[in-house]
Amino acid sequence: MKLDIIGKRKLFFTISIVAMVCVLLVTVFIGPKLDIQFKGGSIATYSYTGELSPDDFDKTVESFLGQAVTVQQQENSVTGQMSMVVSLTSDQNLTTEKQSALLEELQKTYADNEVEASDVNNVDPVMGKEFLKKCLVAVIFASVIMVVYIGLRFRKIGGASAGIVAVIALIHDVLIAYGIFVLLGFTINDNFIAVVLTILGYSINDTIVIYDRIRENKHYYGNKMQLGELVNMSINQCLRRTVTTSLTTVMALLCICVVAVLMNVNSILSFAVPMMVGVISGLYSSVFLSGSMDPVAGKESSQSKSIIYKKQRTFSQEGVLLRLNLF
Repeated sequence: MKLDIIGKRKLFFTISIVAMVCVLLVTVFIGPKLDIQFKGGSIATYSYTGELSPDDFDKTVESFLGQAVTVQQQENSVTGQMSMVVSLTSDQNLTTEKQSALLEELQKTYADNEVEASDVNNVDPVMGKEFLKKCLVAVIFASVIMVVYIGLRFRKIGGASAGIVAVIALIHDVLIAYGIFVLLGFTINDNFIAVVLTILGYSINDTIVIYDRIRENKHYYGNKMQLGELVNMSINQCLRRTVTTSLTTVMALLCICVVAVLMNVNSILSFAVPMMVGVISGLYSSVFLSGSMDPVAGKESSQSKSIIYKKQRTFSQEGVLLRLNLF
């Protein structure tokens, strides 16, 4: 069974537009949760003895401060000392008075655990914002390089337009991953940057494979086949390889998700789940968006029809002249 990608490209583009609208709605009504390094706040470490539940500790701190916090349990590999790391994301840092009052509340609630404040740091979001700006500049620079590279390497099958379509597909995949982060309530942190970079690599690799097959078939068939038909044939030839590669990656990530849920490791889960969705999105965009190369196929199709019309008109005129000469 062969897929008609060019014939149904409007449907695929509509699906992507609907997905982008959903991402926009999720951003507006739910909103992203920025990590402390991007928004600023405070990080407090409390040592303790005995058994202590991170969930109970989290509820106690949130109830006292009146806002959401993130609590992680840690163990010193050398001394074996257990501690709770509380991350408070806020425009206002945790003042000395609040630190003292919170410590008193924790010591009162967990009197048998000997809770002590071992370290308290206020985080300035300036460095995080600078890091984010540098990441955006790097992505923009990489996008320009990709357009130039694809434009030169595949100049006979679209050139710069093929490169622009490939970059649009990459942006599509990044926005889908971002939407998953926001929808599932994952914090926008270093994991998000890692997911974005990994998805970009997977997606552009699939796109290059499809473009390369289109170029080879274009060289082999020449003008014997319209570009729309040639694109469909090329995508179907690469489809099994592309789907197999993506599904293998998704299955591995799914196993990681299961382990992360069983072990209650949210940091791994916040990487594996968006990455899994991003790989699927990359498969979709490479096959149904980048592979269609809509402007080029449409242009060549119009040119072919124009040439056929001109030839028919010439043959018709020659037939009329021949009849006049006979009479």
